[in-house]
Order: sequence, then C-alpha cells, then structure tokens
Amino acid sequence: MPQYRAPLRDIKFVMSELLDSETHYQQIPGGEEATPDMVDAIIQEGAKFCEQVLSPLNQVGDEEGCSLQDGHVSTPTGFKEAYRQYIEGGWPSMTSDEELGGQGLPGSLSMVMSEMVGTANWAFGMYPGLSHGCMATLEAHGSDEQKQTYLPKMVTGEWTGTMCLTEPHCGSDLGLLRTKATPNDDGSYAITGQKIWISAGEHDLSDNIIHLVLARLPDAPKGTKGISVFVVPKFLSDASGNPGERNTLVCGSLEEKMGIHGNATCVMNFDDAKGYLIGEPHKGLSYMFTMMNIARIGTAIQGLASSELAFQGSLEYAKDRLAMRSLSGAKNPDGPADPIIVHPDVRRMLLTQKTIAESARAMIYYAAQQADISQASNDEDERNEADELLSFLTPIAKAFLTELGVEAANQGMQVFGGHGYVKEWGMEQIVRDARISTIYEGTTGIQALDLLGRKVLMTQGESLKRFTKKVHLFCKEQADNESISEFVEPLQSMNKEWSDLTTKLGMSAMKDREEVGAASFDYLMYSGYAVTAYLWARTAEVAQRKLQEGTSEEAFYKAKLQTARFFFKRMLPRAKAHADAMMSGADNLMEMEEEHFAF
Repeated sequence: MPQYRAPLRDIKFVMSELLDSETHYQQIPGGEEATPDMVDAIIQEGAKFCEQVLSPLNQVGDEEGCSLQDGHVSTPTGFKEAYRQYIEGGWPSMTSDEELGGQGLPGSLSMVMSEMVGTANWAFGMYPGLSHGCMATLEAHGSDEQKQTYLPKMVTGEWTGTMCLTEPHCGSDLGLLRTKATPNDDGSYAITGQKIWISAGEHDLSDNIIHLVLARLPDAPKGTKGISVFVVPKFLSDASGNPGERNTLVCGSLEEKMGIHGNATCVMNFDDAKGYLIGEPHKGLSYMFTMMNIARIGTAIQGLASSELAFQGSLEYAKDRLAMRSLSGAKNPDGPADPIIVHPDVRRMLLTQKTIAESARAMIYYAAQQADISQASNDEDERNEADELLSFLTPIAKAFLTELGVEAANQGMQVFGGHGYVKEWGMEQIVRDARISTIYEGTTGIQALDLLGRKVLMTQGESLKRFTKKVHLFCKEQADNESISEFVEPLQSMNKEWSDLTTKLGMSAMKDREEVGAASFDYLMYSGYAVTAYLWARTAEVAQRKLQEGTSEEAFYKAKLQTARFFFKRMLPRAKAHADAMMSGADNLMEMEEEHFAF
C-alpha cells in the first residue's frame, strides 16, 4: 500500500492562488480567524496526523476488517487509538459553532482535512465523516432540547452519528420504506424496522452513536410525502446527559463487502427503539437532504482520494520499475532497461491520474466555498446565489468525480502490471475501496437524473445559466490574453455548446419524457468536463501569470500548464462523445422489447 504523502503544495495552490481563500475567509462571518498562518498550521498538523497515524492503518483495516460478536462491533487494530488522537487533536470540532464547543472555522477548511484523512485511510474517515451531516440536520431542524442533548458531544467527537435510510426492499426509492414510528405516552416514539448498509452503524470508537432514522407515523400518507425523521441514540441519555440505558436497537450483521473493510457497514435492527421526532411530521425527507447533500460532497472526496493515492503509488513505481528501452533511445544506458516512466503509454496513465486528482481538488474546494457563502454570508441574495450554485454542482461533483476516481484507481493498478493485481502492493485495495463511491449516496444514474431533470430542466435552465455566466465572464476577461488562448477559446466554444445542447434536450423532453433519462448520464459527464475545463483554464491563467511575473517555483507552474494542456488535448475530447450520445435520442435504448434482452 502506498504510504500517503499530503500534496501540500497543490492544496495551497488551489486554496490560495486559484480560489483566493484568504479574501474568501475575510468576507464571511466567522472566517476572520482563518488567517493564512492559522490555515497553514492546521493543514501542516493535519498532514502529519494523516501521514504518520492513519496511512499505516489503511492496509491493516483492509486485511483485518471489522468483527461482530453479540451485537458489538470491534474495529481493526489501531483504529481506537487513532480515533482517540483524532479527538485530542480537535479535528471533529474544527468548523462547528463555538456555542456548541466548536472552533467556528469555515466549513471549507474541513474539506481539506477530509481530503487528507480520506486519502490516507478512507475506511477510518467514514466513522467521523457521517457525523457532520447528522449534526447539520440537527442544527437546522432539531429542537433546542435535541441540540443541547446531542450536539456538544458530537462536536467533540465523543459521540458519532449516522443516517439510516435504506431498507432491504428499497434502495434509493425511499417512498417504499416500511420502518414505522408509533407514538409513546411520553412524547417519544417506538421505532421498529430494519435498515441496511448503514456505514459506522455500530463500532467501538465512540461512547454513543446517534442515528437519524427515516420512518412512517401511523397516519402517514403513502410515498415520500409520508416520511418523518427521528433521532434514535444507541444509548439513552441519563439525567446528567451521559450515556445511560441501552436502546433497543442492534447491529444484526456486517455486510461482506468488496472493499472498505475497515469500516463497519451494518444491518441495523430497531425493535421499538425509543426515538424523538425531528421537526414536523412527514417532512423527514426534506430535512434529510441537509444531511445527504453534505454526504454527497463527502463522497466526491473519495473520487479525489482514490485518484491521489493511486497516482502517488504508481508514480513512485514507474520511476523505479525497469522494463524495455525507450523508443527514442536508452534513457538509462548503464542499466539493463529504462524506467517505465519514459514510455508514452505509462505517461498517459500517470497524467490521467494526476489530472483527475487535481481537477477533483479544484472542483471540491470551489463547491466548498459556495457552501461557506450559502451558510454564513450576511447578504441574503449572495446566500441564495451560492446555495443555487452549490445545488447545481453537487450531483456533478459526486458522480463525475467518483466515476473518474474509479478510472484513476484502475489506471494506477495498470501501471503496476501484474504486481498491481496482487495484494502485496496495495493497488488493488484502492480499486476495491473506490468502487463503492459511484454507488452510495445516490448512484451515478440517480445523480444524473437529478442534474438534468430537477436542477436544469425544471428550472428552465436557470441553474445552468448561473454557472455558464461565470464561465462567459472569465472568457471575456481573458479574450486578449494570447498566452492562454489555447484554453480560453475551446472553453468559450464549449460553454455555448453546453447551453445549446440543454435547449435541444429540453425540447425533446417536452415530446417524450424518456429523453431525459436517456440523455442524463452523458449530460452529467459532459457537464463534469465543462466545469473542469473552466477550472483548468483559470489554473492556466494563474500559472502563466506567475511565470510572467517571475518565480522561484518555475517547475511547479510549468507543470500546471502542462497538466492543463493534457486535460484539454487528451481528456476534454471525451465530451464530444458524450454530446453525440446524449443527442442520439431514447429510441436506441427503449425500442428493444424486454424479452429480446435474453440470450
């Protein structure tokens, strides 16, 4: 397994130079404390923890997995000690409100830590990771009593949280869920039902686990309009607010998974477990979207994490592994063969991984800044603008980046050749761990329908226009900058094509709604390449400006330009195929009779 090294220079480039985080933090309430010195210290210390503590446990977690005995789950060797250090370092409380015991730093700063934790050890990062969405839901919709009871200890990390949505008979179609909530005389509810695929549903890291559970009240209407959300703790709080009586819920089994073995994925059985209604009845699904949107951005980070770790492993290997001679002449004449990094096809794979990782970092950090603004700005119009932009970007980030993350993980294994297929090197673990990312928190297909159907067509294209206007403004500002015309001109053309394709799809959908489902995957992927092209063009502008001004880091900025060029020449052309596919219509998918699928 590659030993993770935090890519601090690129993290700082995206934050400070591409996205101007210093100005961003000074413009949002609560961001004043995030001075450059503080941000740098946080990132440095976070990198040290991830490299020295979490990375060595990554392969341990995969090989040992979790164990279940009498309803109790034990995590792999070293995880409990690592989690204790995680709490002691104050990492869970970094961006929570100071009133709740948090440090009050901007939420986007936590994305940097989430990236490093996730890349070093994705299975570990999932234990505290879901707590943030759980806390956000309680903060936004919980009663004062619920906030006081649960949030302070979740902020410190002493307690963790989950979201319990899926049931055996329904995956993403939550309108089919059957878990019931029966009112008790004391104002609480008896929750009965089974939930599956609950990440970190049971473990030995925290003193309590706070479950947010979707269930139906006796008078609930059918479908998604009849869903309520309840807070159901593993241990009920005693008079002092500490864990007391064990609630009647239990982990019935652990899923046998392809990857992320170090994280407990549980079947949770609720047997008249005591729960408390959050907010109003029958509004649970809308409340949970607070949590799910955060979880989806968190899942997008897995696309970045798998790309970065695979790239680090395969780059080191490609520099050392000797095989064959360069076609243009020996590059290692004193050795029996040349290192494989000299071969064009190996470089293609390495550059693909590098480009995906750096693209993902830029997109996620950009989305995180929009989240900061939507949550903290004093300007209502600015908040609404950022919230709408974030809503548009979320399905793209989640689905596009995880699809490319799986690609990068596979490319990493391919660089190793046969060695990549065996456990010794750890590259096949990255592939196995990455594969779930395109599935959970809404599959790629579901995210694609959300983007094209809900976010774009249902808003008559307004959500798309909000983003394409930003692209248009950038292209207009850089129209006379000949040094980056190779990036600006194709971006400008694509930006127009994006709008034109959307208009044509909207017209087709008016005649046949199946056209939306038929085009949605390719539309999402096209959109992902378009957003990425914008970010790479901005990156090229920064890099070119730094080189023209004179810099001691010439190699770094030249590499940025070269990577941008690789993306525009080698990866962006993929968007043309997606455009052709989305415009080919639904008939080639829907005309075949079901019985003709048989073989």
